[in-house]
Amino acid sequence: MAESVFFSAREAKSILTASGLAAELEGNPEARYATATLDSRRVERGALFVALAGEKADGHDFAAAALAGGASVLLLERSALAARRAAIDPALSAAPEAAVIAVEAVLPAFQALARAKRLRHPRLLRVGITGSSGKTTTKEIVASILSRAGKVVMNPGNLNSDQGLALSLFGIAGDEDYGVFEMGMNRRGEMDELAAMYEPDYALITNVGTAHIGIVGSREAIALEKKRVFSRFDGRQTGFVPEDDDFRDFLKQGVPGEILDFGYKSTAGFRGAEDLGLDGWAIDWEGLRVAFPLVGRHSLEDALAALSLAARMGIRAEAAAAGLEAVRPLFGRSEIRKGKVTIVSDCYNSNPESAEAALAFCDSLDWKGRRLYVIGSMLELGPDSDGAHRALGESAAHSKASGLILFGEECRPAWEAAKAAGFRGFLHFETSIDRVGIALRSWLREGDLVLLKASRGMALERLLDSIPR
Repeated sequence: MAESVFFSAREAKSILTASGLAAELEGNPEARYATATLDSRRVERGALFVALAGEKADGHDFAAAALAGGASVLLLERSALAARRAAIDPALSAAPEAAVIAVEAVLPAFQALARAKRLRHPRLLRVGITGSSGKTTTKEIVASILSRAGKVVMNPGNLNSDQGLALSLFGIAGDEDYGVFEMGMNRRGEMDELAAMYEPDYALITNVGTAHIGIVGSREAIALEKKRVFSRFDGRQTGFVPEDDDFRDFLKQGVPGEILDFGYKSTAGFRGAEDLGLDGWAIDWEGLRVAFPLVGRHSLEDALAALSLAARMGIRAEAAAAGLEAVRPLFGRSEIRKGKVTIVSDCYNSNPESAEAALAFCDSLDWKGRRLYVIGSMLELGPDSDGAHRALGESAAHSKASGLILFGEECRPAWEAAKAAGFRGFLHFETSIDRVGIALRSWLREGDLVLLKASRGMALERLLDSIPR
C-alpha cells in the first residue's frame, strides 16, 4: 500500500504562485494535507477543505466548522474570508496546527492543487473518457478490463466536472497502475480545465450528441469542446473516436499523436455479437465468446470502445474478455429489474439520442406481455427542447408500446405529438410524480414491461416502489 503524499500549506502556496494565482497564507505554514473535501461534514484529519459556493450553500459558511472538524488547510476566497473573519479567526486560533490559504477564486486554485497531486504520481498510466453519453458506463468497462492487468483508480460515481475531477484526483494513492477518469463538460472551456488537470495518455470520445446543447449552443460547439480532451497531446498519446460519428473527421483533424477509430468495423478482432435481449450480448472477439451482461446497442458500442482501448494498451485478450464479463449495470443506466413486472430503469440521464436508443431497445425485445414506456423530460436542451420532445413523442407513438406516460412540463409537446400521431394505447401526461405513480399502480399487471427514461433531474427512480415486484 502506498503511503499518502502530503503537501504543506507552504508548498500549496508555492504551487499556486507558480500557476499564476496570487495566494496569501495564514496560520501554520507546515500544516499538511493529503486528501481534499468540499463538504465540512466529511472532513477528516489531514484534509484540505475547499470552500466553493454552490446553488444551495456556500462552503465559506462552514469553514470554521471544517477547522473544528480537523481540517488541516482551508482554501478560501479572499473576499469571503474578509467577510467571515469573526467566525474563522477564532477557529484558526484554536487550531494552531492548521492554516488558511486565501485566493481570488477558489476553483482554479483547487484545480491547480489537484494537478499537483496528480503530478506526484508519474507512473500512473492515465485514461480519459468523455462524450455526450456513455461516459460512465465506458469508464466502468475500461476499469474492469484494466483491473485484470493491474491496480486501477477512477472517479467515484460520476464526479467528472470541473470540481468533481479535481476532487477525484485527490483519491490517487500512488500505488495504482492505471487511472480511468471520465471527463464531463456542460460549459465552454470546461474541457480545457479538465485536460490541464489530468493530461490523459489515452483519451476516448464515446460520441457527440446533444447533451447540454441548451448551454453550449450546438452540436458543432459540443464537438469542439469534446475535442479539447486531446488538447494536452504532444504526439506521444493516443485518442479514440467513434467510426460512424458525424464529427469523426473533425475530431481527428490536427491532433498530435495517434487517433484511432472504434466500432463495428474498426475494433480489431470483433466478428459480431448475438443480442440476448435482457441478458445482454454474446460478443465474438479475438476468437473468444464473451458474455457481456449490459443491454442495448449503446452498451455494445461502449464495449467495443473499451476493447479497442485495451488492445492498444497491450491488455491480453483473455484478460479483456474477463473484464467485460465482470461488468455489472450501474444504478439507473439500462438497469434490468426482473419480477412480476420487468423494469428497464434508464433514468440516470436522457437526451434525444439516448431516449431513441431506449425506445429501440425495448421495441427489440421478444416480449409477450404489454409494454409501458414512462418518458420524462429531457433537460438542458434550450431552444431545441420543444422540437426534440415532439420528435420523441412521435417516435414513442410509433413504437411497440401499449401505453405511454409523459412526465414533466417539457414533455407536453411529446404528449401532443403522440396524440397527433394517432397513438391508440393508454396515453397519459402528468407533471406530478405522485399522479404518475397512481397511474402506474392502476394500469400495470403481471407480465408487463416498463421503461423508465428521463433526465436525472426528473428522479424517475421514485416510481420504483409503485411498480409490482
